[in-house]
Amino acid sequence: MQKQIQFDVGGLVHTGPMPYALFDTALGRCGLAWTSAGITAVGLPESDESLVKYLSSFDAVTAVPDGVAREAVEAITALLDGSAVDLSAVPVVLDVSDFDRAVYDVTSSIPRGSTLTYGAVATRLGQPGAAQAVGGALGRNPVPIIVPCHRVLGAGREVGGFSAPGGASTKQKILAVEGVAGFGEPTLF
Repeated sequence: MQKQIQFDVGGLVHTGPMPYALFDTALGRCGLAWTSAGITAVGLPESDESLVKYLSSFDAVTAVPDGVAREAVEAITALLDGSAVDLSAVPVVLDVSDFDRAVYDVTSSIPRGSTLTYGAVATRLGQPGAAQAVGGALGRNPVPIIVPCHRVLGAGREVGGFSAPGGASTKQKILAVEGVAGFGEPTLF
């Protein structure tokens, strides 16, 4: 019998297994877990085995995406296929610190095709010395793409870290798909 979990959704307690699904995108197989209130986790391209292991860590069970999950799958797929999609309206359900939530709010305001540095995010938070803490928060981001942590770069436009599978290479591919200047363009060397 599947473990019944409880999670807080906007002050309401929901009981039941959390669903997850895998889906194909132009960059590879991805996955997500969700509740009726929003997305709780996104897994970026990697093997099915690794995606299932990651999404199962949220006590999720396989299901067919419906409602908010179906809309998120369609939007993520379209974005990774190169369409100009805004994921900022996709609801998320996160159990994170106030600092992480503030970082995710600033990061979610970065439009497609644009980037900020870790230092710029810290400055927008009113904590100009907190660039490393911003990087740590983005490394814990359970919903990459929806909270577009790939749009945050190191000083001097260095790609910086990316905790998703494929690391910096995946980050560069997503930035190229979004049309960020300097990524995915041919070089002279």
